[in-house]
Amino acid sequence: MGAIMAKLSPEDTLVHRIIQRFPAFRESGVRLAAGDDAALWHARPGHETILTSDWFLEGSHFLRDLHPVDSIGWKCLGRAASDIAAMGGTPRCFLLNLALPASCTNSWMNRFLSGLRQAARFLRCELAGGDTTRNEQIQICVTVIGEVEKGRAVLRSGAQPNDLLFVSGTLGLAEVGLRQLKKRVRGKSPALRKHLYPEPRIALGRWLAKNGFASAMMDISDGLSTDLARMCAASGVGAVVIEGALPGPVGVPNTEATRLALDGGDDYELLFAVPPSRARRLRKNFQGLPITYIGTTTKKRKLLLANESGRATDLLPQGWDPFRE
Repeated sequence: MGAIMAKLSPEDTLVHRIIQRFPAFRESGVRLAAGDDAALWHARPGHETILTSDWFLEGSHFLRDLHPVDSIGWKCLGRAASDIAAMGGTPRCFLLNLALPASCTNSWMNRFLSGLRQAARFLRCELAGGDTTRNEQIQICVTVIGEVEKGRAVLRSGAQPNDLLFVSGTLGLAEVGLRQLKKRVRGKSPALRKHLYPEPRIALGRWLAKNGFASAMMDISDGLSTDLARMCAASGVGAVVIEGALPGPVGVPNTEATRLALDGGDDYELLFAVPPSRARRLRKNFQGLPITYIGTTTKKRKLLLANESGRATDLLPQGWDPFRE
């Protein structure tokens, strides 16, 4: 009698398709990957584990009829991995929880997996498992497992008064890209690419942590004004931001560039505080990525924006907030 072969259910067939698309990486730490009830993973000796989870929802974070499908796959992993970068760590593997309508299980799914696979290869981050279910709107939740050398993780809470504040890259560029996408601008501008295919600053975060530069750090996902407020609250400090120092997007009026740099979201750059004694050794760029001094932390727990004349006004958190009316 021939071997009895069980027929896969539609969901199992979909899961099998997902698993088959993703490579395994020797350094990922995954001992048992997707395909069993759960995965087995271990951090390397001398390292601690970092866990982070991120939603990516149709209607809130992307528009099905507007965003390229492969960019949805890339971005759902890239934005989650940015949290690992913000602690000075390295992403190793991820869990994918996916709810979608039946109409998105064929062509849409293939393009989504293509973008997600590219992000996984770029980050060398292995798919370790997850879950799938049916839903009328697309809902994606990605959990990333990373690691950092013991005692090297950089927290939001370590800034001290008089630390210098720095950011990587250009702020507000991703929002410019979103505007271009909504206007259906053709071509692949740097702004559009940053919105669709953000690159988490893994190497920079690791370098800052390894060399002990940053006293506090986080990624800028919801806008500088909002994320700086969070870091200052965690550290128990205030801050003065120099308006003219902000690395906003070029090609827009100065006032608009300032607003974009302060409140634009989706940049996934790093914001970090550096003690003055260490700041002298900090580079102005890292592997071609600009690093810009934007202000100073203060003992007084207040956020201020200072203009060229030195006049300071309150800096309010006006970035992305899903609960703001």
